[in-house]
Amino acid sequence: MLKKILPALLAGTFALSAAAATPPAADETKAVRAAVEALGPDIKVDSVEAAPMPGFYQVVASGRMVYVSADGRYMLNGNLIDLKSKTDVSAAAWAATRKAALAKVPASQRLVFSPPNPKHTVTVFTDVDCGFCRQLHAHIDEYNKQGIAVEYVFWPREGVKTTGGNDTPSYTKAVSVWCASDRKNAFNQAMKGADVKAATCTNPVKDEFELGERLGVNGTPTVVTENGDVVGGYLTPAQLLKAVNAPAGTVGGG
Repeated sequence: MLKKILPALLAGTFALSAAAATPPAADETKAVRAAVEALGPDIKVDSVEAAPMPGFYQVVASGRMVYVSADGRYMLNGNLIDLKSKTDVSAAAWAATRKAALAKVPASQRLVFSPPNPKHTVTVFTDVDCGFCRQLHAHIDEYNKQGIAVEYVFWPREGVKTTGGNDTPSYTKAVSVWCASDRKNAFNQAMKGADVKAATCTNPVKDEFELGERLGVNGTPTVVTENGDVVGGYLTPAQLLKAVNAPAGTVGGG
């Protein structure tokens, strides 16, 4: 995966395998995509867009955002800062990407804990065995009293499959919670450490895990605001209220 390959390439600017000559403008995105995918067999490019800086494209691939020259030769890893406006261009781009992607996940594929008329909504990538996830859920009534709806999507920390090709324990538990006859009660009990009765059904857990991978999720809980900003990690009710009331792009990072 790109996030495993990139740490070895953090020289700032470095060569990718590319053609000697700059391709025509119409072929630039193809050259950029091919260059990034050539870094490894498991790398999947999700988007290629013109970057704010001339001669580069902004690429989202395997949960990372990088900048690649139009000829596919050079790649920059790190947040792009606009010194004139003093804004983090990468963080803003990531927020827009998350917002658009999460908007496609219907409420029917989330576990929703909401007050009657929420002022704010956060999406939380969660895992039933995660200690901080359990701490967050222990305060669910307080979040709701502050007007914050919490919508959970599953991100089993062990992934979906073991190296042997079997379902991981955390994936199995997430599926069992989703497939329970009383889903919310099963989730509440699981978040208190109770055993989960095994169950299977058609479920969104694998799709949600893969979505988190594409959006750069690497731990649980990951809290995303309605603006697409990542604000945590576990946050106390007071911290979360402060975060959701902050202007877009001023809390969290890319």
